[in-house]
Amino acid sequence: MVDFPPAVRLEDLTPLPYQQALAAHLQANEPEVWRWAASAEAREEHAAAVRADLLRNSYRLDADAHPELHAHCNAAVQRLGITARVALYQAGDGTMNATLYFLPGEAHIVLSGPLMERLQGAELQAVLGHELAHYLLWERDGGKYHVVDRILQAAAADSRADASHLHAARRYGLYTEAFADRGACIACEALEPAVTALVKVQTGLNQVNAASYLRQADEICAAPELQTRGTSHPEVFVRARALRLWTERQPEADEWLAGALEGPLDIATLDLLGQQRADALTRETIAQLLQRPFLQSDSLLAHARRFFPNFVPPSAPLPPPAPVPAGVHDYLASVLVDFVAADPDLDDITLAAALGLAEAMGCATQLEERVVKDMRFPKRSLTRVKRDAATLLEKAAAQHLQGTSA
Repeated sequence: MVDFPPAVRLEDLTPLPYQQALAAHLQANEPEVWRWAASAEAREEHAAAVRADLLRNSYRLDADAHPELHAHCNAAVQRLGITARVALYQAGDGTMNATLYFLPGEAHIVLSGPLMERLQGAELQAVLGHELAHYLLWERDGGKYHVVDRILQAAAADSRADASHLHAARRYGLYTEAFADRGACIACEALEPAVTALVKVQTGLNQVNAASYLRQADEICAAPELQTRGTSHPEVFVRARALRLWTERQPEADEWLAGALEGPLDIATLDLLGQQRADALTRETIAQLLQRPFLQSDSLLAHARRFFPNFVPPSAPLPPPAPVPAGVHDYLASVLVDFVAADPDLDDITLAAALGLAEAMGCATQLEERVVKDMRFPKRSLTRVKRDAATLLEKAAAQHLQGTSA
């Protein structure tokens, strides 16, 4: 048996940082959409659609006909502190799964496939707890996390949606499943049945060894820069390892999960929060380039303010920049080459500074390629500037100092 640390409590089941940040972002930046999704009219429309779908497509599992199932459900309800009315159903779909149909004050759980035959005891509590954790998330804080879900689902279904909305909807869904997995552990008071239930639902197996699968998950997740390919749910090995880290109260649990669900920053897959991170990185890159006073020409400052109208160059030297993810190398090289071309009066000075900055960030190759291709800068001249960069910058600094002293 994989021990469940008693230190993990219901109070530890809180929305993940990504979910909290995305809710705050939408409330602040999409107030009209937020008001619509949170309105009573929108909630009533949603409730009517849910009830109609339940009655048409599932069979209600009453307590008197299925006492064992309801006993497991009641145990999960009590451990998760849920006061809502809970109803259970069986769908005709043969694929093993469970789905929550959320209504304010009501949790409707639809089972599909042979869940009741394949899962045993605490495993059923884990699956029911997973769905009930969805209810907990969507009910808490005035229902704001359900509002986020509905906004993103509506955006994802709209052909006019930006790619950033689609990526945000996918990632929010992945985090929601990770949150619900944590609820499953609390509902069954153990890690092992939560893991075996996940594997059984995925594989259809009757018997699963949790400790063996957790070792397998660690082996898979040892790959550098692991990132889920799941669209609606993370892969089971990701979910199992994330649960182990969380139940062991490992300090890196949330950070590891974020890396697995989001991966490094990549311009090609920016979601709404990724756009904010990319903006911050762009501002930081420009500030790094223009921190030298002799590069703060009118032309370069004007160009910086095309990115950020309120841009002000640093008043003191900045700490050295850190390497940036590969997914933003080409983008940042494009930003830098624009500055290299923005003020011809500075001759090769801006290029010398940009080359040094790009080297520190890890995108020097991309910058050099763009300088040669986009600016038609001769390779021989580029080699010369690279060789003499330190001398060029020292000379420019001395001339600037001399000019200000005069």
